[in-house]
Amino acid sequence: MQPFPGPGGKRVMSTEGGTDPVWSRDGRELFYLNDNKMMVVDVASGPTLSDLKPGLPRFLFEGRYFVGGIPSSYDVSLDGQRFLRIQPVEPEQPATQIDVVMNWFEELKARVPR
Repeated sequence: MQPFPGPGGKRVMSTEGGTDPVWSRDGRELFYLNDNKMMVVDVASGPTLSDLKPGLPRFLFEGRYFVGGIPSSYDVSLDGQRFLRIQPVEPEQPATQIDVVMNWFEELKARVPR
């Protein structure tokens, strides 16, 4: 972790690596992925980056999920107790067909009453 936009040094939050970090809504926990594992680190904050005190990473759950979304492939509920993740239906099957829907706004307008 490092201040944006600089200056300042970096702080290590996980010694085993990780990707796709997402802060809890209250800023006290940092969620991240480590391969197929969802991890969390408790973070005690302060006025500067050097005052941040990360706890030990904890394993939350594991599963086979889509990785690489922008900005992240998952999100966390307001209370930090539930997660929304994208899970492939048939991860071993390559896509063989692409469906393109033309004028889908018109179809949406016809299906959704105002």
